[in-house]
Amino acid sequence: MKKDVVKRMVLVSAVISVSALFIYATKTNVAQIAHVEYPTQMNFAEEEVPTYMADVEERLDREMVTNINYHTNTTLVIKRANKVFPIIEPILAKNGIPDDFKYLAVIESSLVNAVSPAGARGVWQFMPTTAKEKGMEVNDFVDERYDLEKSTEAACSYLKEAYAKFGSWTLAAASYNGGMGGVQKQLDAQKVGSYYDVLLNEETARYVYRILALKEIMRNPQKYGFEIPSHALYSEIPVKKIEVDSTVTDLADFALAQGINYKILKIHNPWLRDKSLPNKARKKYQIAIPTEGYSK
Repeated sequence: MKKDVVKRMVLVSAVISVSALFIYATKTNVAQIAHVEYPTQMNFAEEEVPTYMADVEERLDREMVTNINYHTNTTLVIKRANKVFPIIEPILAKNGIPDDFKYLAVIESSLVNAVSPAGARGVWQFMPTTAKEKGMEVNDFVDERYDLEKSTEAACSYLKEAYAKFGSWTLAAASYNGGMGGVQKQLDAQKVGSYYDVLLNEETARYVYRILALKEIMRNPQKYGFEIPSHALYSEIPVKKIEVDSTVTDLADFALAQGINYKILKIHNPWLRDKSLPNKARKKYQIAIPTEGYSK
C-alpha cells in the first residue's frame, strides 16, 4: 500500500514538473516591477514633452505605470509590432508622417482589426463616413478599413490635413481622437495653442500620453520587464498578390484553386467581408495569397 502511494506521488510530481517546464518554455517572462525609472525628457515626433510641468509629469507617469503593468496587452502588442510595423513604417515615411505615429495605431487597436462600440474598425479605427471620405470602399462585401496598407494611407491623409491645420504633430495626434473641430474649439475657448496647455475630455487628455508610454516601453521592452525572445515575436508571412477584376462567386472555391482554404484567404484578406466578391464594375482588387507558413 505504501509503495503504491509513493509511486503515485512520484508520478504526480513528474507530471507537475513536465507541466511547469512546458508553461515556462512558452510563456513570456514579465518581471513584477513596481516602478522603473524612465527618461525625464521625451518627445513626440521631435516635439518636446514639457515634463517639467507637474500635471504633465503625473499624466505621463499614469500611462507608464498602467502599460508596464498591463502585461497581457503590452506583451501582445510587442509581439504583433514585429509583424505589423514593417508594413506601416514605409507608408508613414513615404507620406512624410513621423515614425512615432505607428504607436498611435498601437493605442487605437492594439494592432489588430478591432471593432469599437461606435462602429470604428480596423487597425486605424476609421468610422464608415470618414473611411469613404478618404477613398476607402466600405460595403457588405468589401471593407477596406481592414486593409492595413490602404487604411494606413488614409490615416496619413488625415494626419497631413491635421498638421496643416494645427502646425503641431502632437495636436494632430490628439485630433485623431478628439476630432479637428473638437480640439480647435477647446484651444480657442481656452485661448491656448498647445496640447499640454488645453483641458480636454478624459479620453483625448490621455491620448498622447498613452502613445508616449507605449513608444517608450516598446522601444525598450527589457528595461520595463518584457523579456520576449526574438523567436516568440510574430512574423510577417510572405504573400503574392493576385489581381481580380471580375466577380468571384464563391471565395471558398477561389481559395482552394489557389492552394489554400477559405480560412487562410480571410486571414490574409480581412477586407473581404462575405463569401463572394461581386464586381459588376470590374474594379481591380489585389488579393493576397500566402506563399509560406502553412506547410510542414
